[in-house]
Amino acid sequence: MKKNLQKTSSYQPSTKILQKYAEVLVNYALNSGEGVHAGEVVQCMVPDVAKPLALQLQNAILRAGAHPMLYLTATGFERDFYQLANQEQLTFFPRKFLRSRVNLVDHQINIIADPDPLILQGVDPNKIISARNSKKPYRDWLNAKENAQQFTWTIALWGTEAKAQLVGLSLKDYWQQIIKACFLEEADPVAKWQSIQALQSTIKDKLNDLKISYLEVDGPDVQLSVGIGEDRCWKGGGGRNIPSFEIFTSPDWRRVEGRIRFNQPLYRYGNVITGVELEIKAGRVVKARAETGEALLLEMLKSPNADKIGEFSLTDKRMSHITHPMAETLFDENIGGPYGNMHLALGMAYQDCYRGDPSQLKKSDWAARGFNDSSEHSDIISTSDRTVRAFLANGQSQIIYRKGQFVI
Repeated sequence: MKKNLQKTSSYQPSTKILQKYAEVLVNYALNSGEGVHAGEVVQCMVPDVAKPLALQLQNAILRAGAHPMLYLTATGFERDFYQLANQEQLTFFPRKFLRSRVNLVDHQINIIADPDPLILQGVDPNKIISARNSKKPYRDWLNAKENAQQFTWTIALWGTEAKAQLVGLSLKDYWQQIIKACFLEEADPVAKWQSIQALQSTIKDKLNDLKISYLEVDGPDVQLSVGIGEDRCWKGGGGRNIPSFEIFTSPDWRRVEGRIRFNQPLYRYGNVITGVELEIKAGRVVKARAETGEALLLEMLKSPNADKIGEFSLTDKRMSHITHPMAETLFDENIGGPYGNMHLALGMAYQDCYRGDPSQLKKSDWAARGFNDSSEHSDIISTSDRTVRAFLANGQSQIIYRKGQFVI
């Protein structure tokens, strides 16, 4: 039965805050931390409830001399679509239109705004996943363009009353988490993000210099071995996602073994999944359960290669200003707290975690290196205590993460 989330507030941040938000997304996040260049085309996908931010995005893009392409997407239509659409309509793929769009755009800004985050509760998960799978070629085209360094993207959050209610906050307090996490009260939030990026770069450089063969993750809720390999690099920051405090890599999926319980809920496809537990052998999820939403979890795992790990990530509590769950992966995967957080992603690997030139590899090359390919990519988060030890190519080992922070 769908939970009823009532609208009780109309709080909205000031125009000044929204201007700063747009400036961070346009003048920092895109172009991998450099901001947009004059003449570039920036596609903005903004839900209709976030229209005030869309205006500020348009204006920031125009001031930068670039070209805004704004799409205000309708909210509240999703349930009707999945109830009425037949299989042909679910999987409709406008190939020529989307191919032309990919050819045109240089950057993309996606705004998340869910006035009813549980709108798809009770909808057949096969329909949701079938529609998602049909769009995979579009994502593959964008990935190829990104690998060729001709496309960048970022994602940000617009606060809604329903999301705030889910986590027990007022809408104003929910927005305060966004404002603080994105440094929007700073005199110059772009400069603040650049300083965060410098700290992240220092950590990433140290991790990449270690030449890690595999990791062992140990804690009350986790015993995992995660194969990394010499052809992997660690990524994080640089504008992909605002905010982003995580440091991550895409492991060799074939070399992931162990068990893990995630203590944070997964909000996915208009549903919530809680108490997820996974057992992984020879790189595949062989057992999966959840306290709620298990049927959806199991359906997700049936998608091609969704039963393999595409990402391993750690967030250092010293960077994050997020102090409360937000019912949104973008923020929850970056939460701080006493132990920071760790998350794994089921499904798609990030090809930019390859140490070489990703544009030079073919599909068979990615498979040979253990980079997972899937239309699924779902980040599941744990904030419980864990210690991460790295085993290096030279046979030595050292602890790289403990009590919520990197120790290298």
